[in-house]
Amino acid sequence: MENSAESFSKLVSIMDDLREKCPWDRKQTIQTLRSLSIEELYELADSIDEEDWNGIKEELGDLLLHIVFYAKIGAEKGKFTLNDVIEGICEKLIARHPHIYGNVEVNDEEDVKKNWEKLKLKEGKKSVLSGVPKSLPATVKAIRLQEKARQVGFEWDNKEQVWEKVKEEMEELQEAVEEQDPSKIEEEYGDLVFSLVNYARFLRIDAETALERTNKKFIYRFTRMEDEANSNGKDLTQMTLEEMDSIWNQIKQKRPST
Repeated sequence: MENSAESFSKLVSIMDDLREKCPWDRKQTIQTLRSLSIEELYELADSIDEEDWNGIKEELGDLLLHIVFYAKIGAEKGKFTLNDVIEGICEKLIARHPHIYGNVEVNDEEDVKKNWEKLKLKEGKKSVLSGVPKSLPATVKAIRLQEKARQVGFEWDNKEQVWEKVKEEMEELQEAVEEQDPSKIEEEYGDLVFSLVNYARFLRIDAETALERTNKKFIYRFTRMEDEANSNGKDLTQMTLEEMDSIWNQIKQKRPST
């Protein structure tokens, strides 16, 4: 822990130097850092997906730098200090873990989640859904909204009920398509996707992870198809759909689970 404290102090000292002496770092604001921070988080997500531990270590360092950077700007503007940030999260963790730092008893992780949401409401949150960032990707946001609603009992009893809801939404989407109402089609399509995300929860899989797995599979197969076409002296734009589909099926047979 002492070495970690020393390393953290070193990072803070470097941030102070950069803010004072580097033209680029001196120019940054919380607004200019925002998109960079989002990019760093996605790079961390990529490393996690690939189980690239060296990459995870590096990206965590980049994110830690951003946290220190925001705190530095906050201190300059007299809004808060880095110590305020650290003490704030320490106090929050202690307050929201009464089963560790108090006399509350829990049986499992579900009890912990329910207590967490109850405590957040006591702290002044107006809704159980508070805290879900508006800028989250839609699939991730749907997962978080459903998980939060679950903590207060707004939940189906079993996956069979959820699947019935999926089928209901599919029928409503088809009806909207037949009516040729673009706005209604978009609405019903969204309802169907939301219900499929919910079904994924009941299957105990992460909808975002599942979709990303399919994205990677598509990228792999499509790029292999491009390579196969090029090796035969062809370009995809010059091929028929039937020709491309034939190559696609060959690739699926060679590596169907990829």
